[in-house]
Amino acid sequence: MSLRLASPPLAPLLLEPPPRSPSPLKWLYVDFNSYFASVEQQMQPHLRNRPVAVVPVDSDSTCAIAASYEAKAYGVSTGTPIWEARKLCPDIICVLARHDLYVQFHHRAIAEIERHVPVTAVCSIDEVAVELMRNEAAPETAERIARSIKAGLKAHLGEWMRCSIGIAPNRYLAKVAGDLQKPDGLTILMPDDIESRLTNELEPMDLPGIGRNMERRLRQQGIFTVADIYALDRKRLRNAWGNIWGERMWYLLRGYDLPEMETQRRSIGHSHVLAPYLRPPAMAIDVARRLTMKAASRLRRMNYAASWFALSIRLESGERLSAKRHICPAQDSNTFLILLLNMWHGLIPARQHVQVKKVSVVMYGLQPENCIQPDLFGGAALTAPTTAPQTQARRLRLSSAMDRINRRFGRDAVLIGMLPSSGKEFSGTKIAFTRIPDLEEFHE
Repeated sequence: MSLRLASPPLAPLLLEPPPRSPSPLKWLYVDFNSYFASVEQQMQPHLRNRPVAVVPVDSDSTCAIAASYEAKAYGVSTGTPIWEARKLCPDIICVLARHDLYVQFHHRAIAEIERHVPVTAVCSIDEVAVELMRNEAAPETAERIARSIKAGLKAHLGEWMRCSIGIAPNRYLAKVAGDLQKPDGLTILMPDDIESRLTNELEPMDLPGIGRNMERRLRQQGIFTVADIYALDRKRLRNAWGNIWGERMWYLLRGYDLPEMETQRRSIGHSHVLAPYLRPPAMAIDVARRLTMKAASRLRRMNYAASWFALSIRLESGERLSAKRHICPAQDSNTFLILLLNMWHGLIPARQHVQVKKVSVVMYGLQPENCIQPDLFGGAALTAPTTAPQTQARRLRLSSAMDRINRRFGRDAVLIGMLPSSGKEFSGTKIAFTRIPDLEEFHE
């Protein structure tokens, strides 16, 4: 059994880290292939070797949130509208997402990887990073660890739970290495091979952190290839990016192991694309109410209060409506429901004929509940009316009691107002790939 020492707290990132040699192999990155679709193929054998799209709702107007490799062979990918996917692949099978199942498989996968090597960071629902010890960083040893992880996942999660593993001098390049061979790949990027492999095998958009907007920005500055990126010095790369990430990229692409930039939670929210029968405003408001209660329950569980509430509505026509309100920090469901109804009726009343395609609610301006400052000026600077402290305390006790009942008896055992008969379709927890829900969230 090897002894591991905890890493020291991350130091703030210097704008110009002191010069040093690139690290040897140091990171192993596990990336599950077509994760949601793979879980469904593992659980439903009749889906194996078939083109599968995982969808949030049973509607041709929605988009695939995951596609199996068999579907990808036809050009179907995450974000492809289902009506388009059916044209590309007439035999495609659409499967309703089961987010609680994906979270369960996620925790099983983490536990399996931990049997082989301690996990350093859970990067998303389907990605895990491991910092290798010095005695694990030799190429042969690192490869042996990677193959043992693959074998363990196949034995204990199932043969359809394939992953690609990258090994490299830093976490960023380990992720890039994992992308070089999919599905079920294993790639080791040695320091001397990094530049040649990336410039010969990748386009700029293949690099994490370069999306369509950044690619457009780079092209406007005459940067068209990965080789063009390598040709820039640190200052020019930072100018090309427009921020410190350009300078970080210079170091990362050369194998330097930089500390991760610390992040902090800024908001809590939920959104949902509505099935056609829910799109009339009289039905859509129930979806918005349920999403608001769910977000407020998460707010309380995470011991935050929010001082801003925002509502966003996207109509079938493509028009977007939005509103936001500043309030004294609050946690209770009633406060946010009152705000929601006022904002909704301010946006919708003259538009009774419209169809609502998507609703989103966000609570931000977060602060820990034990750091809430009393309202010194009686709400004079706020854009929403304040609530008497006694009323707010009573509402919070009621909301907390509802949380306890729902945790014990199941989601929606008790709530404020009513749900449509098929409310479970939109009241369940959804997964964003960069956020893994806590299992408690499936009861909210």
